[in-house]
Amino acid sequence: MLKQNLQQKLLQKLSPQQIQFIKLLQVPTVSLDTRIKEELEENPALEDLSLTNMTEPEEQYPDRDPDEDTYNGDDEGSSDEFNIDDYLQEDNVNDYGSRYDQNGEDEDERKEIPIAVQSSFFENLQAQLDLLPLSDKDFRIGQQIIGSLDDDGYLRRSITSLTDDLAFSQNVMAEDDEVEEMLKVIQEFDPPGVGARTLQECLLIQLRKKDQNDPIIKKAINVVEHYLDEFTRKHYDKLEKSLNMDSEELRGVVNEILKLNPKPGDSNEVNTKQMQVIPDFHIINNDGVLILTLNAKNAPELRVSRSYQDMFEHYDKAAQKDKKLKEAVQFVKQKLDSAKWFIDAIKQRQQTLLKTMNAIMQYQYDFFLTGDEKSLKPMILKDIADKIGMDISTVSRVANSKYVQTEHGTFLLKSFFSEAIQMESGEEVSNKEVKKILEEHIGKEDKRHPLADEKLTEILKDSGYNIARRTVAKYREQMNIPVARLRKEL
Repeated sequence: MLKQNLQQKLLQKLSPQQIQFIKLLQVPTVSLDTRIKEELEENPALEDLSLTNMTEPEEQYPDRDPDEDTYNGDDEGSSDEFNIDDYLQEDNVNDYGSRYDQNGEDEDERKEIPIAVQSSFFENLQAQLDLLPLSDKDFRIGQQIIGSLDDDGYLRRSITSLTDDLAFSQNVMAEDDEVEEMLKVIQEFDPPGVGARTLQECLLIQLRKKDQNDPIIKKAINVVEHYLDEFTRKHYDKLEKSLNMDSEELRGVVNEILKLNPKPGDSNEVNTKQMQVIPDFHIINNDGVLILTLNAKNAPELRVSRSYQDMFEHYDKAAQKDKKLKEAVQFVKQKLDSAKWFIDAIKQRQQTLLKTMNAIMQYQYDFFLTGDEKSLKPMILKDIADKIGMDISTVSRVANSKYVQTEHGTFLLKSFFSEAIQMESGEEVSNKEVKKILEEHIGKEDKRHPLADEKLTEILKDSGYNIARRTVAKYREQMNIPVARLRKEL
């Protein structure tokens, strides 16, 4: 039986403006310029003063307050004559800022900025394949192999799978032996080790390209071929007995193997994968007084287009008489509102960033003065959220993607947050302090007899830090420090 009920519900929904602010808050400084350019391209009613580089005589707008907000910024002289079609077509313009050249030069006269070009890993392999005198069939097999490599340079697919792919997708009927032979050709390419199917094969390919008359190379090949498991587990005592080598000789073999690249596919991509870090904040120590500033890139000079405002007023009046212009008026109004919302979101972003960072700076004042990690206080997201009167999620968005530059280095804000550890004296300290002490003791240990987690726990307890062995293991893993057995050296 169907029934109709009338119910009242209280729902919490985010407005489009709030969603826009949240998204902008998460954007780091290094990506903010790109985000602003996207908005400038999408909305012709939004302008960037740094792009226009144009001024306007004050007498053109005599009633304008010189101290008015950027929302009411001026543009080049406007007149009462408009062509609405010109503005409706502006959405198709690729870059609304491109019409303004900072040097006053013509578009044709502007000098192009050279862009560094670097071949990718796969392009490099393809170029080497192109130089070989191959039959059409072998060439297509080679292309299929190169296209099947992963980013590390390994071939993770079976020969049979490659043969099937060639038959179904390339219409190339090849035998497994033919694909295997072509794989051997690819494995001779640079960087050494490319095309391997396992780590062992990757290391052997590299070693066999070295001087085979060198006794160290011969022994290294023997270790990788027959004792790789013992090597990776650092069971050096077993290796010495099995290979009848002394410590000095084994050290030379181990060092030779450690020089090899376990991920040859990364060799050409190292520089391109590093993300550029631009600090969002700067903290200066002025004779014991900390001064916080926001990176200028976070405060762009945005404004609403004066010409769009004038055009809206002009056509709004005309639309009262002509119904055909109502759609045009609605379009212009939408663009103006969108521009104002974006500027509001940028301003709110600036205020939130400064308020959050200032609270963190005050909370960790001693650290920013000294740079000593042991002076970091226990601090969680709720501490800062309560201090600035904002939600924990807002603080989290700021902390997870923003950096601050100090005289002691550049830090991710997230690194200042830590849990509390209670000492035997009852005092609470940051777990960062415990991690720092662990790092120092591990750094000073005898690598021939590294400190086990049990021994590290005893050392911390002797210093007044009453924590369990499993907690020591957790902190060690968080710092990407391996267990004692894997830290052992000859």
